Amino acid sequence: MCGIVGAIAERDVSRILLEGLRRLEYRGYDSAGMALLPAAGGHLNHLRTVGKVNKLSDSLTKSKIQGSLGIAHTRWATHGKPSVKNAHPHTSSNEVAIVHNGIIENYTSLRTDLAKDGYAAKTDTDSEIIAHLIHKERKGGKTSLLNAVKKSAKKLQGAYGICVIDKLERNEVIVARSGSPLVIGLGLGENFVASDPLALGHVTDRFIYLQEGDIAKVSKSQVEIWNGPIKVTRKATTLKAIIADADKGHYKHFMLKEINEQAVAVKNTLDGRTTTNKILEEAFGVKAKQIFNKVQNIQIVACGTSAHAGLVAKYWMETIAKTTCQVDIASDYRYRDIIVRPGTLLVTISQSGETADTLAALRYAKKKDYIGSLAICNVPTSSLVRESDFCILTRAGQEIGVASTKAFTTQLVLLLVLSIVRARRNGLTRGKEAKLVKDLLKLPELIDRALGLNKEIKKVSKQFSNKNHCLFLGRGIQYPVAKEGALKLKEISYIHAEAYPAGELKHGPLALVDNKMPVIAVAPNNDLLSKLRGNLSEVSARGGKLYVFADESIKFESDKRCKVINVPNCPEALAPIVFTIPLQFLAYHVAIMKGTDVDHPRNLAKSVTVE
Repeated sequence: MCGIVGAIAERDVSRILLEGLRRLEYRGYDSAGMALLPAAGGHLNHLRTVGKVNKLSDSLTKSKIQGSLGIAHTRWATHGKPSVKNAHPHTSSNEVAIVHNGIIENYTSLRTDLAKDGYAAKTDTDSEIIAHLIHKERKGGKTSLLNAVKKSAKKLQGAYGICVIDKLERNEVIVARSGSPLVIGLGLGENFVASDPLALGHVTDRFIYLQEGDIAKVSKSQVEIWNGPIKVTRKATTLKAIIADADKGHYKHFMLKEINEQAVAVKNTLDGRTTTNKILEEAFGVKAKQIFNKVQNIQIVACGTSAHAGLVAKYWMETIAKTTCQVDIASDYRYRDIIVRPGTLLVTISQSGETADTLAALRYAKKKDYIGSLAICNVPTSSLVRESDFCILTRAGQEIGVASTKAFTTQLVLLLVLSIVRARRNGLTRGKEAKLVKDLLKLPELIDRALGLNKEIKKVSKQFSNKNHCLFLGRGIQYPVAKEGALKLKEISYIHAEAYPAGELKHGPLALVDNKMPVIAVAPNNDLLSKLRGNLSEVSARGGKLYVFADESIKFESDKRCKVINVPNCPEALAPIVFTIPLQFLAYHVAIMKGTDVDHPRNLAKSVTVE
């Protein structure tokens, strides 16, 4: 895990593979490698490096190796530390080479069995055993590479996306998918494979998305796919301009670009889904109305930033829709004996739609008595979308920065839309809906105004350059916003940051407050404002330094212990979205001051496709 690219052609594919890996760098990785086979014969050539793809490129230039068949990989360590020996591809007897995304849960027992047959482990990874299993099946020409992969796959427990080449089969690459995404890119007299179509945008715009359990044989002129013993046909999809978002333009970082794209992303997400005074329920698809009519409760399941969006939605569901709403972290959800109330709709949220824990939660939930499953996602061809009963897509565009920004705000927009649709069936009047929709349509303008705080926040961020810890505070619906602000800061600046409901200060966190601990608060103009003011006074009384992002209408004033950043006045329902923007800027500029890798923070991946 984390990025796969493969190619078979008449021409040398080494630079195609390198460019594919570069396009997947946004996912996060710690090592890179490739294996190449020349068409006319010769050895299986194998290059691996620790660090960035540029190091692999330098090694390739020095080695001068080429090949018309090859596979490549960027690895994010799950088994074994980052090192050359643990980097992919892995080989067996210098004949079979594989790259693998996912986790093989039974690799220890398989490794023990393979050792009895003379296959000694050379790495600390779970992936290496896949190469040995396939080689064992192939040994002595007992079976074809395709059948060897099929037989080996049956022995694997866990999740995998696998790409395999063999010195004895120079005209094909075999790929297999179970729980980890793979696509086949279609060319003219050449074909490609990858874990993400973005990796292949420089060579094709036509893709076949492999489905769960698919195994495919890819040659220069043909693609054959099996699911179990059955040969199947998968429809090719044309994706236009898939690389347009993969360019920073005049911005220094993708994250800064994506923060500034949020007004447009929100507008795109709303386009065609509202009139001037109501939500167009049809945007949820043909199955939606029938399922919505049965809904009595909502269960949201998500990870990370998407889970924070779900926590905001819980408040909207309760206050606007008058509907019970539960929010669970996907990685824990399926390990509980869930009790599903009658009439409960499952809502999963994911930017990529390939988040392993969220997908596993969806599959677990299918065994329960939910009335249906709704996916909120940014990728129309993703596993989450395909496996849910219905979906509604954010239109954030490709998000490259690991720290999510525009995906989060567009998720919030659709969760508010969902809350309004649910509220219709629970007493929301046409007049109140019209007011909510009118406010929603003003949101891009409000976001633009919030983006105007960039320069002021950049100045404030200098005061964090020597800090190691931060507290974030929020009350009510702003508590999840505070959690998201803390997550952004810790993700990209590596400052330890925690968020608390402001009312919890006196129940523990207040012990941490002194003149070295910045305390960041979000203060919209709502019914909890007076309570929040009291909480902030407790911080000032202990010598803490306050940074308050306050609605401009409430006239918070700066003093020697408190720096106020005025946020545009906005309707109460929209405040979580608008107040998110300045917290994103704060995290970005503090990270710049700290000198960290903003787009590729250490140890993190964009799309977490393993548990």
